[in-house]
This record gives sequence, C-alpha cells and structure tokens, in this order.
Amino acid sequence: MLPRLLALLLLPVIPLVQDRIDERLGSYRAQEEALYLWSGQHVRRLVPGFEGLAADVYWLRTVQYFGGQRLFAHGKRFELLLPLIEITTTLDPRLAIAYKYGATFLCERPPEGAGRCDQGIEILEKGIAALPNDWRLRQDLGFFYFVFLNDPQRAAGILMEASRLPGAAFWLKNLAAMCLAKGGHRDSSRAIWRQIYEQSEGPMRDNALQHVVVLDAYDVADALQGLVAEVERRTGRRPENLEELRAAGLIRRPPVDSSGAPFLYDRQSGTVHVSPGSKLWRPDL
Repeated sequence: MLPRLLALLLLPVIPLVQDRIDERLGSYRAQEEALYLWSGQHVRRLVPGFEGLAADVYWLRTVQYFGGQRLFAHGKRFELLLPLIEITTTLDPRLAIAYKYGATFLCERPPEGAGRCDQGIEILEKGIAALPNDWRLRQDLGFFYFVFLNDPQRAAGILMEASRLPGAAFWLKNLAAMCLAKGGHRDSSRAIWRQIYEQSEGPMRDNALQHVVVLDAYDVADALQGLVAEVERRTGRRPENLEELRAAGLIRRPPVDSSGAPFLYDRQSGTVHVSPGSKLWRPDL
C-alpha cells in the first residue's frame, strides 16, 4: 500500500522533473538517457518496486525515439532501439506490446525502420520465452520469418506451434498452409489443408477442400509442362498445343483443370500455367 501511495504522491512531480531533464539535455536527451542507463538490470536496481512503472516510461521513450527518427530526422539512425527495448522488456518481461511492436520497429526496412530483423527475431524469441502461452507472439514470429526472412517452412512450423497453444485462433493452421503454398512447398501445404479438412466441419471443411483442389491444379500444370519438355527432348520440337500430348497418348483426358478451364500453354517458352480465367487461378501461386 505504501509504495502505491508514494507513487500517487509523486505523479504531479514527474512532468516538472521531465521538463528539467529535457531542458538540460535538449535534442540529445534520448541518446544520453540510453547511454547512461544501458542495462535493464541497472535500471531495476534503481527502481525497486516500481519496475512496471519504469517499463511503461521506457516504452514511451522507445516509441518517441522511433517516431522522432522516422518522421523528423534527416539522417535516420535507429541504433538505440534495441537497448531501449531490452531495458523495457527486462523491467517488465510480461509487456507483450513491447515485444510485438519493438520487433516490428527493428524489422522494418530502412528508411522506415532499423532493418535489423535479426534483432527483431531475438526480441520476439525473448517474449516467447517470457510468455510461452502467448500464441500471438508466435504468430508474429512466424509472420516475420515469412515476410522478412523469406523462410516459409520455418514460418509455417512456428504457426503450427502457435495453433496448438490454449486459446489459439483457429485460422493459424490456414495461415501456415498458405505460407507453404506461396513459398512453393505445395506438398506440405496440401498435408495441412487435408488435416484441416479431416478435422473440420461446414465452411471450414469446404474451404480446406477448395485449397487442396487449387494445389492439385497447379501440380497438374507442372506435370503437363514436364511432358512438353519430354516431347521436345524426343522430337526436337515443342508441341503446337496441349492436345498433341493427348494425341500422342501421353495424357488420357483433355488438358483442362478440375473446374473445366483449359490450361494456359505458351509454346514459345514451353510453360504451362493455370489460366487466369479459371476459378482455380491464384495470383500468388
């Protein structure tokens, strides 16, 4: 009770103290603050019993520093982001927002951010270690691996881990499957969608089946392209159209996808694609 009462009594003094600090340090106040108090453990020793309040103050300074550099600085420098985030999360290891947005600040590409996704990943992993049941932090980690590090397999694995946590969103498995499909790992993506299909009902089951059908169509297009290459290897020429594959006995059915749309064949390049006019066409596959 006494520490809380003392904090309330000191609240009116904080703006006055901050004004004096800002007046003395001027435009370098954030830099000097971080240099003087570089370690979260050092700050903890200075504010026993008020770690949560100090974490909020440091998080506010972090946001101010990032916003000031991003919006107003001519030569944008973000080297103080990591120590400020480290201090914040050391003072309050359960401050999830600091892990999430701190990692975002670090991962964003210059000039909007620091361009240090390696540090952003470390911050998220620190958050997951402190909050192991927070599925949202794992979702963010998977998203960062996919977007910033271009690692769809690792991203999907993390999202599948998140999906198994208590209270996790039902669509995390869907997101994992989409990451794999966009990364070209159709077999792994199909396995997840089939699992969702077997374990779901209603619209979710129908949605999962549709994704399997789409992936199958793209696999058929690849197989037809392989046959085109085989005909060229044997005869020295590419087929004029895909119907020649059928006439040669290489395929038994018309070269159309399961929706009835003909596959798109480019004789000049020898490539086969799902047609943009097909219900199964997807721009990111």
